[in-house]
Amino acid sequence: MFLVDSHCHIDKINAKKIGKNISEIIEKAKKNQVQYFLCVCTEIKNFHSMTKILKNYKNVFFSCGQHPLYLKNSYDFDLFMQFSKEKKVIAIGETGLDFLKDNNKKVQENSFIEHIDVAKKIKKPIIVHSRYAKKRTIEILKDNQVDKCGGILHCFSEDKKMAKDLLDMGFYISFSGIITFKKNRKIEEVVKYIPKDRILIETDSPFLSPNPVRKEENQPANVRYIAKKISEIRDDDIKDVYYYTSNNFFSLFNMKFP
Repeated sequence: MFLVDSHCHIDKINAKKIGKNISEIIEKAKKNQVQYFLCVCTEIKNFHSMTKILKNYKNVFFSCGQHPLYLKNSYDFDLFMQFSKEKKVIAIGETGLDFLKDNNKKVQENSFIEHIDVAKKIKKPIIVHSRYAKKRTIEILKDNQVDKCGGILHCFSEDKKMAKDLLDMGFYISFSGIITFKKNRKIEEVVKYIPKDRILIETDSPFLSPNPVRKEENQPANVRYIAKKISEIRDDDIKDVYYYTSNNFFSLFNMKFP
């Protein structure tokens, strides 16, 4: 029985010590039954440094992409394509739309579409970020035939309608520490609604620390708290939650379940 953290930023945890404390982060996770990790890239220019400090950990996989909030910094498309084809890169992203501050909407949309095109071309699932952009996110995914590559809506905090739209396109839904915060009926309804063969869990560490460690910097080890909360909301046996969330990860990325 083990867990997978399907979305984390290990390279950003305790940044002042990074490179020196990677083994501690991984070992702490393993002691808490977290055996596999997807370390998500947010800027193409940092991809090489991210993979360099984690290259010796065979249980750490990578994504490649440019986060919508970092699009003020242009990225090299040729490098994006080159990195995306690497063997340990199993996903494209993190991409998507973030309209919290209502800035660069067109730039974000163009980059999002470009990422979808790359994902379809090299046949790797896409990791989607969506904040205050529910309607437009779904429109772009539908218009660009995202079902040809599949993907994840990470850190899901929207309603059942959006979840249904994503499921209809073959997407997986990933839940973070947000579901452990104060009681939120909307999120709990979605957790109950999603078929168990489409649920993933993540920490998004070092961000969004779950209860009961809200005041601490988040780490992959804490994904167990998200699993526990899903077990409580769905009334599923905790061992079952461990199994299906981990199995879903390997199924999505077309890898053999260990």
